[in-house]
Amino acid sequence: IFLAGGIIGTLHHLYFSGTPTIVIALGASFSALEVVPLVFLGFDAWENWRHTKSTHWMRGYRWPIYFFIAVAFWNLVGAGLFGFMINPPVALYYMQGLNTTPVHGHTALFGVYGMLGMGLVLFTVKALRPTLVWPERMLKVAFWGINLGLGAMVLLSVLPVGLLQTWAAVDVGYWYARSEEFLQTPLMDTLRWLRVIGDTVFAIGAILFVVCVGRMTLGRRSVAAASADAAS
Repeated sequence: IFLAGGIIGTLHHLYFSGTPTIVIALGASFSALEVVPLVFLGFDAWENWRHTKSTHWMRGYRWPIYFFIAVAFWNLVGAGLFGFMINPPVALYYMQGLNTTPVHGHTALFGVYGMLGMGLVLFTVKALRPTLVWPERMLKVAFWGINLGLGAMVLLSVLPVGLLQTWAAVDVGYWYARSEEFLQTPLMDTLRWLRVIGDTVFAIGAILFVVCVGRMTLGRRSVAAASADAAS
């Protein structure tokens, strides 16, 4: 349901590209209703998180589960909240092509499929090498760096720029919201530079994730080795 509804829901990007009226009806309806399966996904992620400490094998797979929980969160925020923000045709008439579009795009695409891919990578590595010990500290920094960096990128820069552009499009005109005169104002320059904060945190988290996967894939450290180290 989520996959089929999401594919049809992407038709909200085609409202004003010369497509038939039925596209607006289907795109608006399915995009607005995406929040329904998202609620169930969030509930399922919450239940998985509650059970991460209940059994030994769940504890061993807690980091892939954490990334799957992040998928549910960004599904709700990126596809649900920010997607619905630009979903109504009257809203998208002013917002399409402004920074409100990448707000939805970044959080829905990377927040969902990026986190899902990283969770599957960790799941696969753990399944192939079940005796490996998670590099807890590094994975924790990577996980929170990626998530907090993505959130800061959107909240500190892309979203404020998009909302200011939308106000300008409604108040003056769409042409003005995308003009050099508006985008080169001191306020817009400051908001663009603020994105460096989120981008830097995100990049650090991404690099650490790659290092973690490399160590787990190429390393030879096992549970037995870790126990021997602890005993010594």
